[in-house]
Amino acid sequence: MRRVPVLPTIVVAAAVAVMIALGFWQLARMGEKEAMIARYSQAVDRSGEVPFPRSAGEIPGALYRLSRVTCDRVVARRTTAGVGPNGEGGLAQIVTCDLAGGGRSQIALGLSRSPEPIAWRGGEVTGYVSAAGAGAVRLVAAPPVAGLDPMARPDPRDLPNNHLAYAVQWFAFALTAAVIYWLALRRRWEG
Repeated sequence: MRRVPVLPTIVVAAAVAVMIALGFWQLARMGEKEAMIARYSQAVDRSGEVPFPRSAGEIPGALYRLSRVTCDRVVARRTTAGVGPNGEGGLAQIVTCDLAGGGRSQIALGLSRSPEPIAWRGGEVTGYVSAAGAGAVRLVAAPPVAGLDPMARPDPRDLPNNHLAYAVQWFAFALTAAVIYWLALRRRWEG
């Protein structure tokens, strides 16, 4: 008589159900991300300047739009990999500034060939608002400042949308767990 162990079967069934649910959740996230990218793509085409976002609630309406800030004081400098408008690489010169009117933000000043941070001391900068991590934004200078080369304009199509791949992974994990459990049961029954 082939008996199925109750507790292990419940555990494996629950795990498979969770993995399938996570797969469907990723499919839903894929649709949400596609809608967000489409919404931000429309923002790219809008003309006119928006105030630089000072709070998390202002960020969605300002992303990918033209804005300006005044850097009262540079508090940090760094370089990182960057891309120009034609896809050529360079080093993005990024400063963190105390802003006129309060607050602090990063400004991507432009591209250089040298890894040495430039000695820019601040001032007014016009550019495009870009995401800079969880809940943070930066201004990508357009035109670049301090004799630097231009950076590529932030593009919402560059946002990753890996949710379909994640969904397929979760479904594959669920199938793998079910097959492994089935093989374990068969081995137990044959042994």
